[in-house]
Amino acid sequence: MYYLILGLLYLVSLLPFPLLYLLSDFLFVLVYYVFGYRKKVVLLNLRNSFPHKSEKEIQTIARKYYRNLTDMMVESIKLLTMRKSSLMKRFNCDLSVLQELYAKGKSCQLHLGHNFNWEWANLFCMQGVPYDFLVVFMPLTSKVMNRVFTHFREKFGSKLIPANDMKNGMAPWIGKQYLIALVADQNPGKASRGYWFKFLNQMTVFYKGPEMQARRYNIPVVFVNIRKRKRGYYDAELKLAFEFPQQEPEGAITQAFVDYLETKINEQPEDWVWSHRRWKHQYKPEYGNGIEEKH
Repeated sequence: MYYLILGLLYLVSLLPFPLLYLLSDFLFVLVYYVFGYRKKVVLLNLRNSFPHKSEKEIQTIARKYYRNLTDMMVESIKLLTMRKSSLMKRFNCDLSVLQELYAKGKSCQLHLGHNFNWEWANLFCMQGVPYDFLVVFMPLTSKVMNRVFTHFREKFGSKLIPANDMKNGMAPWIGKQYLIALVADQNPGKASRGYWFKFLNQMTVFYKGPEMQARRYNIPVVFVNIRKRKRGYYDAELKLAFEFPQQEPEGAITQAFVDYLETKINEQPEDWVWSHRRWKHQYKPEYGNGIEEKH
């Protein structure tokens, strides 16, 4: 089954971009109008996040979001046969901050959100820095599709670290110089064990893991934002947020990322993934903010 699906996707990836985007237009009609994939979730998330926006504005953002979603589907498939030169032409980012950290002998953590197109961003980073590039990912429940996406992501040399087995996955890299990408806006499994912050007009829980990793090993933290310039073209921004994380109080790194991500989402909301059940956990006063008081 794996080879059958991979073969079919390979054939699709051979299509030129104009035909791929025609396919995306067709998928958009199916996903948005016919099946209404998680439309209630998307609209609820948007209404709660932007109570000042009119219903017309909410519907417009939702449609743009679904178009971006189906574009990313075909763009990810394109990675099977996409040349490095084409990727470099369509994805732009100044990597000098990473090159400078590498020259200092430091590892680096990239903290990013679910902004389109993170699959292209992962592979772009491989082209301009000498780091071993580690990508933390959540394995898919389908073993076949998990193998397919692993093939996409490892094409240009990324090393994948399963999020549900970080300890063993990171073991070979401890004491070495590496660059690791962490999607830092994930929804933790247990609400009582995360950091709670006001985010997009509602109390939201965030994983402690990215901050704890940075502070434990004093690894510089770089925030990443990806912005869709136009169809098939993206710009990414890298911001050195914390060069010495151990100097920061608990929660400060996550709070700064939350503020950064919220600002970028407000600038171009259709670029962020709204179909996740991001706010399935409800805040309770006993959670506090998840930051332990020091006595």
